[in-house]
Amino acid sequence: MELQRIRALRGPNLWTRETAIEVIVHCTPQELDIDGLTGFESRLRALYPGIGERWPLETEKLNLAQVLQVAALSLQTQAGCAVSFSRTAPTVEPGVFQVVVEYSQEKVGRLALAQAQALLEAAVAGRPYDAAAAVAELRELDEDLRLGPSTGAIVAAALARGIPYRRLTDGSLVQFGWGARQRRIQAAEIDSTSAVAEAIAQDKELTKTLLQAAGVPVPSGRPVADVEDAWAAAQRIGLPVVVKPQHGNQGKGVTVNVVARDQLEAAYQAAAEYGAVMVEKYLSGGDYRLLVVGNRLVAAARRDPPIVIGDGQATVRELVARVNADPRRGEGHASPLTKIRLDDIAIERLRVQGLTPEAVPAVGQSVLLRNNANLSTGGIATDVTDDVHREVAARAVAAAQMVGLHICGVDVVCESVMRPLEDQGGGVVEVNAAPGLRMHLLPSYGRARAVGEAIIDHLFAHGEDGRVPTVAVTGTNGKTTVTRLIAHLLATSGLRVGMTNTDGAFVAGRPIDDGDCSGPRSARRVLAHPDVDAAVFETARGGILREGLGFDRCAVAVVTNIGAGDHLGLNYIRTVEDLTVLKRVIVRNLAPEGFAVLNAADPHVVAMSVACPGAICYFAADRHHPVLAAHRARGGRVVYVEGGAIVAAEGSWRERLALAQAPITRGGVIGFQVENAMAAVAAAWCLGLDWDAMRRGLESFDSDVQTTPGRFNLMDYRGATLIADYGHNADAMRALVGAVQALPARRRTVVISGAGDRRDQDLREQTVILGAAFDEVILYQDAAQRGRADGEVMALLREGLQGATRTSQVREVHGEFAAIDAALQGLQSGDLCLVLVDQVQEALAHLAARIEEARSQAQTA
Repeated sequence: MELQRIRALRGPNLWTRETAIEVIVHCTPQELDIDGLTGFESRLRALYPGIGERWPLETEKLNLAQVLQVAALSLQTQAGCAVSFSRTAPTVEPGVFQVVVEYSQEKVGRLALAQAQALLEAAVAGRPYDAAAAVAELRELDEDLRLGPSTGAIVAAALARGIPYRRLTDGSLVQFGWGARQRRIQAAEIDSTSAVAEAIAQDKELTKTLLQAAGVPVPSGRPVADVEDAWAAAQRIGLPVVVKPQHGNQGKGVTVNVVARDQLEAAYQAAAEYGAVMVEKYLSGGDYRLLVVGNRLVAAARRDPPIVIGDGQATVRELVARVNADPRRGEGHASPLTKIRLDDIAIERLRVQGLTPEAVPAVGQSVLLRNNANLSTGGIATDVTDDVHREVAARAVAAAQMVGLHICGVDVVCESVMRPLEDQGGGVVEVNAAPGLRMHLLPSYGRARAVGEAIIDHLFAHGEDGRVPTVAVTGTNGKTTVTRLIAHLLATSGLRVGMTNTDGAFVAGRPIDDGDCSGPRSARRVLAHPDVDAAVFETARGGILREGLGFDRCAVAVVTNIGAGDHLGLNYIRTVEDLTVLKRVIVRNLAPEGFAVLNAADPHVVAMSVACPGAICYFAADRHHPVLAAHRARGGRVVYVEGGAIVAAEGSWRERLALAQAPITRGGVIGFQVENAMAAVAAAWCLGLDWDAMRRGLESFDSDVQTTPGRFNLMDYRGATLIADYGHNADAMRALVGAVQALPARRRTVVISGAGDRRDQDLREQTVILGAAFDEVILYQDAAQRGRADGEVMALLREGLQGATRTSQVREVHGEFAAIDAALQGLQSGDLCLVLVDQVQEALAHLAARIEEARSQAQTA
């Protein structure tokens, strides 16, 4: 078994809406039925018994690729990953399969695939394999990569409201929403919280000063320079005291209830590891954490320090080990509780109690292992949200607002949160930016609180989902023009538009990337841009195959047409039906309230309607087309041509846009541009654009070099008509021939090459079509032959011209620019020349230079 071309599908894709690993698997004839591998299944089950939980039906004949699929998924589920989808699909090549396995973390998915391969190889060869170690490695990697409980809770709350998210780093920096409506968080800190507020919260002395000014009770204290100064401060304040870093968080370096000089010296050293030290009055009572989001208290918990209870037999060390065996306890912040550490601070606390780690506490003796109650040092939490007195809540909110924190953990020490702090000598001892949420999400005792939802509700008002209007455009021909026209209509409506297509990526008309940007990475870049009010994405087949979509769903999905010449034969997309299923991905991932804009005249596109979760708007030039007529009769939206206008109709309502005012269509003469205009108008209608703005947009959009480079660009050369187009398949040739025949010409010439990654019959068919419409054909060879031998494409194009009904002259010229020059030299006034460009920008620049030369020569003459 050989694995090839492993891909990470990071968005909705051909197979599933979930993220997945896709791999091409080559099996030997013996591996096509595992029953022929003597002893394989028994050895596999012995090596990894957990695979039985994911084993297919016993009656199914299994090949090794299917077993790989099962093993890769099972290893992830055993490691605690929330995955459930996997599939093995045969290709047209014997013994070759596409295996797809869902992942929750890409690196975990890739590792699971590698481990599954190693497991199968061990089972085939009869070698040992440590499945437990493999699962442990996967679990450890997953815990390292997945979001922590605080960020995870916020993300889960966002998803529940339909708000999209994207991790910007491997850590906890997350973007919610898109474009101008996006918000960002770093763990439990939001983008609107200033660095100044965070700096204030880090400075404990400054925080106390500000809180006092706001009328919030705080313990007395001050920064200290050294141990002697700390002891002097403690005596002045009055023992017991708290010694802690002046700048810090998570209880690091904090020692409470210090009552003696030797304790203070040890506490000072612990705090000094984190910088400047301060001493403040120790407040008696419970340790409470109050969580403030915005202007309200959303959760509160009492935190108790880590303790163990003696049984008269076990040592303190053994008792700690028992407590740490609780599956809820782990290292760091990924688990509900943190393991208790027997470090120097804990040993010092034991010494004060007359104990050591090896001492055996009496039955029922409570042994305190730390004075502070932070969960990060092994403490436990009890929810007390419903007990908080309104005055205590008001002080917590005042503390957060005085510091300037939108999400704030306010630490309070008092006898009870059921009474005002002033009545019991309690106070606020600390204010924390980016507070941990797990004590509220997973308290040791009491009710869990929906703090993630509270944070999302603070970021996004009720009914908002953070999305900007998003349009995905796919098809065989017309994608780029339709994408550009929709973007233009949106811009004319006053929106800042993000757009990606095969010419580049743009925001508000400014390029942010060049080259072919019709894939998911460019879409994600646009959606991350804060100046984007709406987005339009050309969505090519290659990007969907390589990585999936760059978004979870779109508001409008436009499918222009499906043709046989669109890269068939590549990546196991062999037939038009295969291509239809692939391009249908954008329709399947349409928002439920969205619209699919479909070409009613294309049966393959119409077939996509069954997969549409939203509404449909059909378009076709013929208003009487059966699909269009039936849909309109059912009250659906339709767009068609009637009386020299594009008509949008729904029920008895109509809106007309005159084709005479749409220069891209040349008054309705260029048929395929009329179709492009209909698709764009339908999309704009489904987005709710104003009709007057749409009219202005159509009137100001033309197929010139600046607006739609390489898309039926008309130019004049010494009285002859020049047309530059990037058409590269048979359907495009038919559309171009229809458009060219609608234009007057004395003699017609075409300059053409062919892409080497097309099928032989597709290349021949292009020149068969052109040979019936042009007097002269000039062939040139593309700069990149894409796997073809030198001259092979030219030979296939010549074959297509055999028996041409109109072409009387065929020439071969080496190089695209030389071919263009050869065509220009033979042109006379009244002629027409169609140049099918390969290097779009370079060819257009070359044509512009030649036109300028001709203009200069004419002026000189």
